[in-house]
Amino acid sequence: GVIITTGRPLKSALAQAKRLGLDQPGCYTIAYNGAMVYDWSKQDKVFQRALTIPSVIRVFEKANEIGEHIQTYDSFDVLVEHRGDDEAVRRYCKMVSMTHRVIDDVHTDLREDPVKCLVINYEKKDGLEKMQTWIRENMEEMDCFFSCEQFLEVVPKGMNKGEAVKMLCKLLASSARL
Repeated sequence: GVIITTGRPLKSALAQAKRLGLDQPGCYTIAYNGAMVYDWSKQDKVFQRALTIPSVIRVFEKANEIGEHIQTYDSFDVLVEHRGDDEAVRRYCKMVSMTHRVIDDVHTDLREDPVKCLVINYEKKDGLEKMQTWIRENMEEMDCFFSCEQFLEVVPKGMNKGEAVKMLCKLLASSARL
């Protein structure tokens, strides 16, 4: 079997796996920087750890306060509030081959716990660094890290691609013993 692991949203990661012919039984796709694992044999998620809506609201509020673009995801789209419907989300969506949907407000429009948030600034890193410091000091249930100079990834505590691979290996080992 083959495991694809990526920071991309599941929808984008699954499309990439299909393009590569890695959508066969025995193949797995790890998405959202390790917070979700998809089993192609079962055609379903076998693991997911999400952020909570109240935590996501706090991070959105801070990003908006300092003027940084922030987005989150549902099963189908990249989600941004009206003020985040800008060039950053369009550029990102083009890169990951997804669509975005503008919501009125994360307080009222999130229907499920998001798996991750992404803070983007294609111009300068200082606001992203400010966000990272704030998240590390105020949001103990989250981890955040730079996947590149422009992207600050915000994920559930302890989630990363390496941990997801370890978790999948344990899951496969336990199912092999049954």
